[in-house]
This record gives sequence, C-alpha cells and structure tokens, in this order.
Amino acid sequence: MLRVYHLLIGLILLILTPIVFKFVHPNSPTNKLQANPVGQKEPVATLTQTNSASKPNEGNIWKTILGKTATPPGWKVAPCEGNAPLLCVSSQGKVLGTVEMQVYPLANQPNFQKMLVAAGIPPGAKVDLQSPNYQTQVLTALNAWVGNHYAILSKERQIIYGSGISFSPQPPQQVPFGMFHGMRYAFTGIQQGGKVYEQNLGYVAFDGASLYVIQTAFDPVAKTAKFEKVENFELIESYLSAIVADLRLPK
Repeated sequence: MLRVYHLLIGLILLILTPIVFKFVHPNSPTNKLQANPVGQKEPVATLTQTNSASKPNEGNIWKTILGKTATPPGWKVAPCEGNAPLLCVSSQGKVLGTVEMQVYPLANQPNFQKMLVAAGIPPGAKVDLQSPNYQTQVLTALNAWVGNHYAILSKERQIIYGSGISFSPQPPQQVPFGMFHGMRYAFTGIQQGGKVYEQNLGYVAFDGASLYVIQTAFDPVAKTAKFEKVENFELIESYLSAIVADLRLPK
C-alpha cells in the first residue's frame, strides 16, 4: 500500500513540474520565440531578390566577363575561387572585400517588365542596343528600378533601425556597363551624431533579356559583397566604375 502511495505522489509531481517551471520561468525559450537581435537584418525584399532567377549562375560569372581592372597601387582584383558570383579585392595576399554580380532573367521580373512598358518598351519588343531612343527608354526603366529599390530599402531600414540610423540615398547616375548603358546607385546609413554605419554601392543594367546587378558595401551585418573596413570600401569605390565600364558585355 505504501509503495502504491509513493508511486501516486511521483505521478502527480511529474505532471505538475512543467506547469511550475513555466510559471517560475515565464521568459524561457520554450514559452516564447526569441526576438530578432538588434541590428540583425531580415532578408531584403527588393525586386531582384524577390523575383530572382530560378537557376543559380553556373560558375563564377566574373571569370567570363571581367575586363581591365583599374586598382589602387598594390591591390589586386580577380574572380574569387568557387562558383559564387564574387569578385575578390585583395592586397598582399589578403582579401579586403568582395563585389557580387547577379543576373536575373526578365521572365522572372514582373515588376521590371511593368517599368519597361511604362518607359515605352512593350513585351517582346525588338532589342536595338544602338538605338538612342531604346537606350533612353531602358535608362528610364532602370531609373524607376533604382527608385523602387531605394523605397523598399528605406522602409526596411526604418523597421530594423528605427530613428537611430537615417537612410541617405544618392541620386542614380548613368554609367557605362560594358557595352550597355547602366545606372550607378548608392546609399549611406548615418547614425545620430553623423557617424557612418553602412555604405552601399550598386550598378544595374539591362541587355534586353536579363537584369545585371552588381553590389558591394561597408556593412557590419552583411555576409558577402562587403568590405570589413570603411576606408578600403571608399578607396575601391572610386575604381569600381572603371571596372564596370570595361566588362566584356554583351558576351
């Protein structure tokens, strides 16, 4: 009889223990989801990332399109090892940062298709890269793409950083992108007091079938396409436009 009594008490304690733990430790990970760490970014829901190519690039695209590489003295620019579409910027054998290129087929870009139509290029229109009118229309669509990109990034940064960091975009500029006419865009995240928290630089072009997007940054929370030191990012920034202009595009 005593043994049955002890077993009964044990069963009661087994049932009550999780309830007591939950009451004593209401902030346990088992009771609620952990909030996002401060400064950790959610994936950026830009037009290109939301509607990206269904198949990743086969091999590192920089290996086939990289042309002349103007660099600061003592620096080297070359495609990174592996299949990731990254360009490695190094000095004395040490990688200082990387630059990423992605290619997004127009078929997967419904938003950009609408921008092309608004600029006067209907679906299936004949591509004439030598036509000044066509080039103007493409640049109008690319300018709209950059504006949309800025708007989404601004909202994202506001959600992540609140009022602690202000989003400061630069007006897009027309630049040569290989044999194409592309747009250069850039933005900065500035902390209260004027200190730079992040700097981002990008280029975008359209070849009639796909969007080409090049990106790099000084960004503490980025994993790729970044420079660890702001001074290295600022130094390569002045050379990158020349590298983009000498790309072997179209292939």
